[in-house]
Amino acid sequence: MLDIKLIRENKDAVIAGARKKHVKIDINELIKLDDERRVLLAALEKERAEQNAVGEKIATLSNIEVGITAPTHERDALIEQMKTLKKTIEQHDTELKEIIKKWQLLMLQVPNIPDMSVPDGETDKDNREIKTWGELPDFSGKNGANGGVAFEPKDHVELMTALKMVDFERGAKVHGFRGYYLMGDGARLCFAVWNYALEFFSAKGFVPVIPPVIVRKANLYGTAHLPGDVEDYYMTQDCDALAGTAEVPIMGLHGEEILDPAQFPIKYLGFSPCYRREAGAHSKDVKGLIRVHEFYKFEQVILSEASHETSVRLHDELNRNTEEFIESLGIPYRTVVNCGGDLGLGQVKKYDIELWVPKEGTYREISSASYFHDFQTRRFNTRYRDPVDNKLRYAHSLNCTAIPTPRILVSLVENFQQPDGSIRIPEVLQKYLGKASIVI
Repeated sequence: MLDIKLIRENKDAVIAGARKKHVKIDINELIKLDDERRVLLAALEKERAEQNAVGEKIATLSNIEVGITAPTHERDALIEQMKTLKKTIEQHDTELKEIIKKWQLLMLQVPNIPDMSVPDGETDKDNREIKTWGELPDFSGKNGANGGVAFEPKDHVELMTALKMVDFERGAKVHGFRGYYLMGDGARLCFAVWNYALEFFSAKGFVPVIPPVIVRKANLYGTAHLPGDVEDYYMTQDCDALAGTAEVPIMGLHGEEILDPAQFPIKYLGFSPCYRREAGAHSKDVKGLIRVHEFYKFEQVILSEASHETSVRLHDELNRNTEEFIESLGIPYRTVVNCGGDLGLGQVKKYDIELWVPKEGTYREISSASYFHDFQTRRFNTRYRDPVDNKLRYAHSLNCTAIPTPRILVSLVENFQQPDGSIRIPEVLQKYLGKASIVI
């Protein structure tokens, strides 16, 4: 969340940021509540100090009057004053708790201020393309493509079903809508991607972590997935949640801790199952493995010093890591910078990497890279002591998808399909899969 002091001192910038993100929030109402909170806090502090002083006077008079059978008028007056103070304090305390509850609810809804470079827009359709990479596959047979053989490309559902890599029919029977079984080479190909990803990102200094994915709801508030995305989470009977990304438990890893700045940047590579209800997306991207309820994902997470320049540099580095991984697979992609309306509550800036899906003739998102400044760490109370001035500061946080499975298989099999229905395997995966192609 944002610091209330920052909100008060930069009200216009916060309002403009909310408008750019298309978030409805009454900042003036928040400041009004904060004024009331401050007045009541000051009043309570004064009343409690007075209560302590009166208590000390009563105790002094009681000590002096040991053995006296009747209390003095002064002592009686002080006792009455104490009763009145107690009632006033109780009343103000009740009022303060109610105001704090409203104040906290509004504070949780205040969005982070987007970077000046974030383009205007309402939805992902307004995201701005900043890079394309790779040659789109040619299935025409021209210029010797595919050995001069022209063929109509198939989608991943048809390809993987024919190769017995996936079973959607039985998946739907057991799980329901969006259910699937990865079978045979479908499962083996996922393991190949996982093993290669572990090697690739570990070489960039990331520490592998397998975190718990059943998390307390406080962690979802900490990462700013709640209160906004409540409909997208599976909840247990104990009101815990199944995390939709390893970012959630990894950010909770250092909650309520003071970190050693000498360790910055702290780099984690989280690997976990992920669960998303996809609420409200019943008819969106329904085909095959593009949007499913449960999947596996590697996630890059970084904690760093509280420096905007450092966050910008690490943000580009995180995104480039995933770009390099995709390039090593040979899959065409594009990178977009997300518009204000396509940013989450806590994000300052976000890039999406989208892979080419030949049968659909479009790019589909595979990775998101975001930085948050201290928006998340302030909620988790993750701090460090600045070696320059010895002050406690909130760390900065960043995250980026390394690679999700099985979604990566969609573009992989469609881009590398052959005229005979087989799949050519990218060279970097062949040693993990143990073969160069998947054939019927």
